Parts: sequence; structure tokens; C-alpha cells
Amino acid sequence: MLTLVPEEIEAYAQDHSTGVPPLLAELTQATHDKFGGLAMMLSGQVEGLLLQTLVASIGAKRVLEVGTFTGFSALMMAAALPDDGEIVTLELSPEHAAFARSFFERSPDGHKVRLIEGPALDTLQTLEGPFDLVFIDADKAGYVGYYEAALSMLSERGVIAIDNVLWSGNVLDPKEDNGRAIVAFNDHVERDERVTNVLLTVRDGIMLVRRK
Repeated sequence: MLTLVPEEIEAYAQDHSTGVPPLLAELTQATHDKFGGLAMMLSGQVEGLLLQTLVASIGAKRVLEVGTFTGFSALMMAAALPDDGEIVTLELSPEHAAFARSFFERSPDGHKVRLIEGPALDTLQTLEGPFDLVFIDADKAGYVGYYEAALSMLSERGVIAIDNVLWSGNVLDPKEDNGRAIVAFNDHVERDERVTNVLLTVRDGIMLVRRK
């Protein structure tokens, strides 16, 4: 699991947060079994609950997710949407998309989820807003492009949430491409006079952005 806090503190936070439903516990275990080390890309219980709380607290009806992976965060957010709400989730990998879809089909909230396969930047050009919440958790080199596309489709009181913005602490001295891409993205948002943002030290860092 990607986290910047000691393991025992992370475990304490999990133990004192609402648990995930059985289907999502099964999804988590199946992701570990099938994808091994890639399972660290799961949002996980605490971050998933944070996203779910954002959906509920802003009264979101439409959510956009860039980067489905195996569907954990999509289903966490979908659970807080009204029955006629929608989450549009974008995934490049056919294998990940097929895995996620198998769980969407079994979920009582699956009818709220629309999964689109393909390069996210191409798909974003075909979508119409507004979206009340946008969650970005995909290739780090694409973050600035995803952010700009999301901002153009954001509802008046909408929020953008961006994952992995501390990159395991490597933002302090980035030595590889992903770390440098995250630093460039964080600087881009910090200089953006259109928005107000806060960078939280939840898990691997999550940034929340809203228009001024």
C-alpha cells in the first residue's frame, strides 16, 4: 500500500473508519491475486471513503474518473450517488477494464457506472460536462492535460481530486520521470489563479481543487 504515514497509524485509521462492503473486499483480494504488485494502485478503504464523502457532501450527480484500474474507487463513489446519478470512468487497459466491468455487473450500484475504454485524452474531448466531481488517477505525465480538460467541464461548485501528488515523498527530490511529472503538475496547479487547492497527506497524497 502506498502511504506516507507509519503502517500502524494507517492500520489505526482503517480500523476507525467505516468498513467496505463485502463485494469491494472481494474486489480488493481479487486484485491482489490477479495483478500482484500492481494492487498498490488501489485507492483503498480510507481514500475511497474520502472520495465517497466528497460525492455525498457536495450532492454530486455526475462524476468523472480518469483511471479505473480494477473499479474500487468507481464503486465507492457510485455508492454515494443518487439512483439516477452517473459516474463516467476511463480506462486504457482492456484487461483492467474487463476485470472492473465484472464487478460493476455484480454491484447494486453498477447501473450508475459507464466505463469507456481508450486513451483518456481522446475520450475527454468527446465528453460533455458538467461534472460535479472529477477524480484523476492515471498516468502521471498526462496529469496537466487531464486537469485542464476536467476544469473545463467542472460544475460551478465542483471539485477535482488528484491522486499520488506526493509520489511516496519523492516530490522533494524527484529522480525519475513520474516524480518530475508530479512536481510539474503540483507547480502548475499552485500557480493557477483560477482555483483554490489543498494538498492532503492522505495515503500517497491527494489534492483537492475548486474554482475560486
